[in-house]
Amino acid sequence: MPRSVVVCLSIFAIAFAAGVTATSNALTQTADNPLSAEQERALQPKETFRECTSCPPVIVVPAGSFVMGSPAKEPERLANEGPQHAVTIWQQFAVGVFAVTFDEWDACVAAGGCDGYKPSDQDWGRGRRPVINVSWDDAKTYVAWLAKKTGKPYRLPSEAEREYVTRAGTATAFWWGGSISTSQANYNGKYTYGSGAKGDVRQRTVAVDSFAANPWGLYQVHGNVYEWTEDCYHASYAEAPTDGSAWISSGCGTGRVLRGGSWVHDPQYLRSASRDWTAEGYRTNFLGFRVARTLTP
Repeated sequence: MPRSVVVCLSIFAIAFAAGVTATSNALTQTADNPLSAEQERALQPKETFRECTSCPPVIVVPAGSFVMGSPAKEPERLANEGPQHAVTIWQQFAVGVFAVTFDEWDACVAAGGCDGYKPSDQDWGRGRRPVINVSWDDAKTYVAWLAKKTGKPYRLPSEAEREYVTRAGTATAFWWGGSISTSQANYNGKYTYGSGAKGDVRQRTVAVDSFAANPWGLYQVHGNVYEWTEDCYHASYAEAPTDGSAWISSGCGTGRVLRGGSWVHDPQYLRSASRDWTAEGYRTNFLGFRVARTLTP
């Protein structure tokens, strides 16, 4: 596939994110187009691509370092958000522009994947809403199907990667600053954080392209649905990896880490450093996920 097609895929994803209807060949993908190793090496941060018609769009994030966890002075922080520690992501990778949608999940089922599981949408609608009622095990079946379909290393993001792309170079409670409003994210607006005022209580998910993207081009890294990560939950960051890899060495008796907060939660749980966990098989209407993809160095 020539470089121009990669650019077209990027344009497609950007238009898609903005709610633009594809009406020309430049914006319509009609075949599966996995990237070659050469094309992967040529990718630059913030470039977006899709490798099949039903694949979620992913965006390239840069290599770099950040401080993981919250400082002691951050309001409503919990002990499991420390100790703060430096993490270095040595190689750029790609991550979903959005959480995986019902459209994308249903395409997996239609193709014979995802164990044929059809999660309930709670009568809120499917389409461009994030898929919900999916467990960590379910999310793993999706990324396995995606990896098989494309021949590429799709996976769940590590917890460190998820905080890294959430912060997108920032160090505040949210990527835009130290307070939050329901015009910025979907959460329980009966509650406030920082200088934010009370707001909407939507009581359901919204479309994945709602609200503004963060500086690296990712949507809804705060709120709407909690997202599964690869990591086992640990009660502190003592002895945590510092290279961005998933922390699974001690087993997952407690469960897997969740990030991002959701439509039903207080805004304190949407903070960049906030973390939660639950059992791998748990399904509920505020749990979804986002894909990641390793890139050829």
